[in-house]
Amino acid sequence: MSKRLEDLVRNNREEFDDLEPSAGLWRKIASQLPPENEVNEKRDTKMFSLRFVLKVAASVVVVMGLGFIAYLHFQQQRAVDYAAINPTYAKQQTQYVSLVASKRSALKTLSQNDPEIYREFSKEIAAMDSTYKRLNGELPGSPNQEAVLLAMIRNLQAQTEVLNQQLNILEHYNQMKKDEKNETQGI
Repeated sequence: MSKRLEDLVRNNREEFDDLEPSAGLWRKIASQLPPENEVNEKRDTKMFSLRFVLKVAASVVVVMGLGFIAYLHFQQQRAVDYAAINPTYAKQQTQYVSLVASKRSALKTLSQNDPEIYREFSKEIAAMDSTYKRLNGELPGSPNQEAVLLAMIRNLQAQTEVLNQQLNILEHYNQMKKDEKNETQGI
């Protein structure tokens, strides 16, 4: 169909070219256009809308920032005083946290010669530690905070036992390696 249209235009080009628009055509078009001040008002309205949108966006950013600050403040207030729940449990919890930290340090020191063993042992402790952290997160909102604190202490006790076993294994393993080394050297 477009081929036929092209042929029609090509064959009748002279007839199309001899037609000129009337002199009054441009005046008619101009009279139908809105006045120039009306066009500027529409443009100003659009700018106002953009300004409004930017103000709303800035307000949202400010409100979100204030909300984040309030959230951080609330999180700090949620920290629970273990001694207020049960002073005996608080003391035990503090002792076990210190004990677990020192055992982890000893484990890391003993396993310096064999990092693969340390990675395996760390996986086990990391799983137990994640449970402890979950319990610690649940503590502020718990209706029975004493029971949750006790569960945290039991978790720390289990971590201590596992760390003791791992330390014993590492000491035995290191002693075996030392004995093998002494035997190969003929001492």
